[in-house]
Amino acid sequence: MRLLVVEDDPDLNRQLTSALSDAGYVVDRAFDGEEGLFLGDTEPYDAVILDIGLPKMDGISVLEAWRRNGRVMPVLMLTARDRWSDKVQGFDAGADDYVAKPFHLEEVLARLRALLRRSAGHARSEFECGPVRLDTRNGRVTVNGNPVKLTSHEYRLLAYLMHHNGRVVSRTELVEHLYDQDFDRDSNTIEVFVGRIRKKLGVDIIQTVRGLGYMLAPPGG
Repeated sequence: MRLLVVEDDPDLNRQLTSALSDAGYVVDRAFDGEEGLFLGDTEPYDAVILDIGLPKMDGISVLEAWRRNGRVMPVLMLTARDRWSDKVQGFDAGADDYVAKPFHLEEVLARLRALLRRSAGHARSEFECGPVRLDTRNGRVTVNGNPVKLTSHEYRLLAYLMHHNGRVVSRTELVEHLYDQDFDRDSNTIEVFVGRIRKKLGVDIIQTVRGLGYMLAPPGG
């Protein structure tokens, strides 16, 4: 999953980025509204953390512009203000959730997990496909209850497929959502990671759809 953090406070931006990266997400960063607007309009993010009080262009204006431009990714808004009117303004602009500063990073992570689940049409934090289970709360993957150790890239790929279970996901989409904007994007690496995941899981749940991409399906399904 690929996220964008738009926050002008360097320390808070770094803390959020570090916590999200440690949780297995790919994170791009922006420090003002204009930069955030551009990235959100041109890159395919799974979710955005957006501060309201930004230089050059405030967060409400950024969000309104995204929604006018047809950008539908979930947005979690941050603000030092706790007035109910600011919350209403954020929701009316198209925000999906709201956190007032100061906050605990664990709460931000939990709210993001919920936004990502809902945007993919899921209600639970655990995803299953046949004997394979992935728990987004702790990044744990098991097969028939036995833990499977995946690298960060392998986990991200499997998690993205799990969030979009039953849908064909192209190699291009996987590359766009698994790597940040500075990564040397080569779709051939996806095939390598898929092969590794299949070997580690020991069950065939990742189907190759020739010419289109990959799709999750239970063994024998």
